Amino acid sequence: MKTAVADSDLISLDRLFSAQSYDALQISPDGSMVSYIGPLDGVPNIFVAPVADMEAARPVTDHKGRGIQSRDVSGNVLYRWTACGKFLVYPRDRDGDERWQLYRIDVATGESLNLTPFDGARAELLVSSGKRPDEILVSIDDRQAGVGDLYRIDLLSGERTLVEENPGFVGYLADAELRPRVAAALGEAGRIALLKSSGDGDWAPLVEIPAKDVSAFLASIDQKIVRIDEKGEALFLYDSCDRDTAALVRIELESGQKTMIASDERVDIGGVLYHLTDGRPQAYATVWKRRRWNVLDEAIREDLDFLTGALDGDLDILSRSRDDGSWIVKYTLSHEPETFHLYDRSARTLRKLMTGTPELEGVEMAPMHPVVIPSRDGFDLVSYVTLPLGSDPDATGRPDKPVPLVLLVHGGPGDERAIYAYAPFLQWLSSRGYGSLYVNFRGSPGFGKRFMNAAVREWGGAMHDDLIDQVEWAIAEGITSRDRVAILGGSYGGYAALVGMTMTPDVFACGIDLVGPSSIEKPMPHWTEEGMAQSMGDPRTPEGRELLAARSPTNFADQIQHPILIGQGANDSRVPQDQSDQMVEIMTGQGAEVVYALYPDEGHGLNRHENNRSFWAIAEIFLARCLGGRYRPLADELEGSSLEVPVGVEHIPGLAEALERRTATVDSATK
Repeated sequence: MKTAVADSDLISLDRLFSAQSYDALQISPDGSMVSYIGPLDGVPNIFVAPVADMEAARPVTDHKGRGIQSRDVSGNVLYRWTACGKFLVYPRDRDGDERWQLYRIDVATGESLNLTPFDGARAELLVSSGKRPDEILVSIDDRQAGVGDLYRIDLLSGERTLVEENPGFVGYLADAELRPRVAAALGEAGRIALLKSSGDGDWAPLVEIPAKDVSAFLASIDQKIVRIDEKGEALFLYDSCDRDTAALVRIELESGQKTMIASDERVDIGGVLYHLTDGRPQAYATVWKRRRWNVLDEAIREDLDFLTGALDGDLDILSRSRDDGSWIVKYTLSHEPETFHLYDRSARTLRKLMTGTPELEGVEMAPMHPVVIPSRDGFDLVSYVTLPLGSDPDATGRPDKPVPLVLLVHGGPGDERAIYAYAPFLQWLSSRGYGSLYVNFRGSPGFGKRFMNAAVREWGGAMHDDLIDQVEWAIAEGITSRDRVAILGGSYGGYAALVGMTMTPDVFACGIDLVGPSSIEKPMPHWTEEGMAQSMGDPRTPEGRELLAARSPTNFADQIQHPILIGQGANDSRVPQDQSDQMVEIMTGQGAEVVYALYPDEGHGLNRHENNRSFWAIAEIFLARCLGGRYRPLADELEGSSLEVPVGVEHIPGLAEALERRTATVDSATK
């Protein structure tokens, strides 16, 4: 153990992970209102405000507990204005179980209606269209789990009309008339077949996507860029057939003819801006180290030129009014809170609407430095270094002397990547005296199919080698020293942390796993055996089972040499609690040092501010003990959390006393 330094004057977790933060701004179809997710009594809820007077904002929801989730794991905003402009529609689950129900709110009156009141079912909004403004098309798996039937729902009455009973497709695309036009079906050996509707309930082949090119199609889904044009004649999606990187293509529904719209030789297309009326692509983004916009439609070239030059930071276009006169845009710098602005196209002016985390305006923060690190077999690994304040006076991305380092591994892995961003989490590490290396690795999306496919059946193998190579690079560059590296991650990143602590125990001084699987020998609830066979190993064959066993941390727990902190949501539908339970049981049976933080009202991650604060308060003491950084002694950081610590209380100084002081104030998510 290193010497930990207690410091009550450090910036608090309440400020760094502030509940007083704002996100997911959207403009109403008529351009008169702005909506956003913000805190109501510290709980995320939806607010609306007149465009001209943000100070007049008012909440239109009043949820307790976990509140309203603003984005999915790919960064897509989860709530939406309906085309008529009268309502907002948003999903909500029960304590993180991901059995989403769709609610609609009347913006004028605040009247709420559950549009999909089916216990245990998952609902998803597919289309809201100006051609049928008072209806939406949704998918609901109320008949068979995981198989969503299509319903048209009247927004005024809530009446549901069955459009199509799903015969087993994995997804649908619909046109502006709310008619299903394209369906996706799983084929043999990992292929995906796209089918087109004949209009009378029959489906005919449109195009088949080989397994090696499926990742590009899935990125279309994850980024929500796949769509049918306004005339219902063509489909837009990402495609990597006959090339390495994913291009934006147009496929004619009648003939299946494919036309390339945009491509980049180094990276996949990473976002598309469509015309609001006719649906044509107007611009696309690429992301190597940072985001860059590329114009397709000359009608918006001057707009993008103005916006990219108006302010520093990476530009994101969040929402546009129906007449395209008003845009909501966001600017991102790694060392400042994000800012949201209203762009008036006719006047060519930009007006600030709000800061994402106003409490942190003016607070000095550490910049993120993009780096490209070579893997042992020749891949370029784009990753990001953030250093402790004061350790890099020349701003070179290299400290004056080695600092303790946290290797941060993203989740997914196929639908998330490390990216240049404002990240309070990295600022927390910097403020406690740690550098961080936020890494991409084979299987991270956005870098072409060769890079993606190099991860096939390499969980805990070559994917982990990429992590080790980046640690070695950081040591060689003088960023850190060999005995002061921790590994931390959530979901897949949590699995990677467990792999690091069990299979390469001499590399990491400690590890933090949040909702990561500890064994991949059997499918998780969201996995299929065929999907596992294509990505990890085939659980149906002796060879596949042997490979999966060889990549499961539970089978190597006897090699653990250093402490592990494990966090888990009891309602996790992706990585069930028993995954963490079994790892903790094995470790305690072998005398390994483990701290187990369990949250009975959370799912796949920590959504409630109080729970998030409590976990990282424990984590900073845990890290300080193994890396020698700074920490704030526990005071009221556990207040209001549902934290339970079945194992390892004694390893966190002050935790037992803080748990005794705490008053639990957990609200039911059903309220």
